[in-house]
Amino acid sequence: MGVAGAGKSSVAAALQRSLAWPFAEGDDFHPQSNVAKIRGGVALDDDDRWPWLAAIATWIGTQESAARDAIVACSALKAAYRAALREGHPSIWFVHLMAPGEVIASRMAQRVDHFMPPSLMASQLEQLEPLRADEPGVNVTATNSAEATASAIEKLLRSSGRLRS
Repeated sequence: MGVAGAGKSSVAAALQRSLAWPFAEGDDFHPQSNVAKIRGGVALDDDDRWPWLAAIATWIGTQESAARDAIVACSALKAAYRAALREGHPSIWFVHLMAPGEVIASRMAQRVDHFMPPSLMASQLEQLEPLRADEPGVNVTATNSAEATASAIEKLLRSSGRLRS
């Protein structure tokens, strides 16, 4: 989880390569109306996000039903969004990727072919509610390479008992 440009997709892809777990890119669950709105520089509101989160939660439920560990890259900016994802899904463990604003801005400026414009970064930062103590997961600084960050997450998964050696 984290704001656009925090490295969610890159880190998740690195984890997927290392762990060979199924991986879902949260952006792929957006309906075209959301993509068009974002492309147009308009931030999504809660009404836009609830169906998107429900679709992601359904995918998570499918993985849980099959007893598969899996990875989802999803902004999950608000505690209410994370609560919706967790509803009925006890296996969820969040990794909040964090980076300084200048790092995020630099990453967003370097993106090509992504529908999230850098102009929406401020709205993402405004909406972000950090992971709370009562939510399962950890905060991880994501200023190193995606591979280094993924490696750090793997260590955290092992130390938490969520990853078997």
